[in-house]
Amino acid sequence: MALKSTDLSQATRPIHQARSMPAGFYTDPAHFAQEREALFLRHWFFLCREEMLPNPGDYRTFDSPGGPIVALRGADGILRVFANYCRHRGSILLEGQGNTGGKVMCPYHGWSYLNDGRLYGCPDMKDAEAFDRRENGMVALACEIWAGFVFARFAADGPSLAEHLGDLPDRLASHKPEEMRCTWTVTLEPDCNWKLILENAMETYHTGIVHRDTVGAQTSRTLATKGNWICIQVISGRSVATLSDTIPPFDKIDGLDADARMGTYFTVALPTMQFAVAQDCLWWLNVTPIAVGKSRLEIGGCFPAARLDQPDFETRAAPYYDRWERVGREDVGILEKQQKALASALYRPGPLSGRDDMVQALGVWVLDQLGLLTQD
Repeated sequence: MALKSTDLSQATRPIHQARSMPAGFYTDPAHFAQEREALFLRHWFFLCREEMLPNPGDYRTFDSPGGPIVALRGADGILRVFANYCRHRGSILLEGQGNTGGKVMCPYHGWSYLNDGRLYGCPDMKDAEAFDRRENGMVALACEIWAGFVFARFAADGPSLAEHLGDLPDRLASHKPEEMRCTWTVTLEPDCNWKLILENAMETYHTGIVHRDTVGAQTSRTLATKGNWICIQVISGRSVATLSDTIPPFDKIDGLDADARMGTYFTVALPTMQFAVAQDCLWWLNVTPIAVGKSRLEIGGCFPAARLDQPDFETRAAPYYDRWERVGREDVGILEKQQKALASALYRPGPLSGRDDMVQALGVWVLDQLGLLTQD
């Protein structure tokens, strides 16, 4: 069912006149298919931290809206990203994570590839006419790295990662994200549309209710951005990455600028990635759209590398892990209920609050990418 232009027009009005997006924005498979083509296969998306693949032959596999992919460290030390299938008849090449031991071997017919993607072995292909092994290596995606964060893109052409991120690296520079190391992840599979997860992550309207017994009520300010990202900052003199001071939190990162000391940045690097950056740490929400009402959510936590050498690191990091997972599960619980409610035949978009400004901004960005922005 096509989204009605009148509903979209109402959703894009000035915030104090606007209404929320129509239900089909979150429930219509045809709309989700449009997003796949215009967003997920076109723009940069986050995979993992570079230090997760330190050695030649190290690999990690991922499911994505464009199909299975694999990040693989070559013998030359370069990290590349490939479609995770054999060029013979399409079998999956690698599963999970590990080390290839030198070559990637197809488990179906024994074709093999070097760690830089070149075809190495292809049994019984000597009689195939016009066969060129140089043209039958693994299929590469675009891959770029910012501050240790590995991004990929299906589209062969388009803006660089730096152009896509705009001034996000400048905003986070004093946190020194390049010196961060990932120490923890958890993966959830919410039964909800991908946009609901990121909308929820960009407003504090709900925190005093949904997170009443964890992070509690929060206030935020909206920050101007350049590029394909949006940002709010939760104002707090202490890190909001732990729930209490029973175990003392880590010290603030040295050299934070005046704005960074004011609180925690909650960002969305559009379309599907959130960096949440506090005075002492960084965590991410990496959303993989699976279907119109199904997503995968990876939450990952990072600390400055020097913290990992502290003898009490694990004890002091545990409250951070507890907070990130508990709050994530609270969010998933309410978002799954929201997804169910959006299926009501009587659902009508409701009025937005001024605290929903970044919810609206995310939706407007999506509409713009799909060429669906309307004018009154």
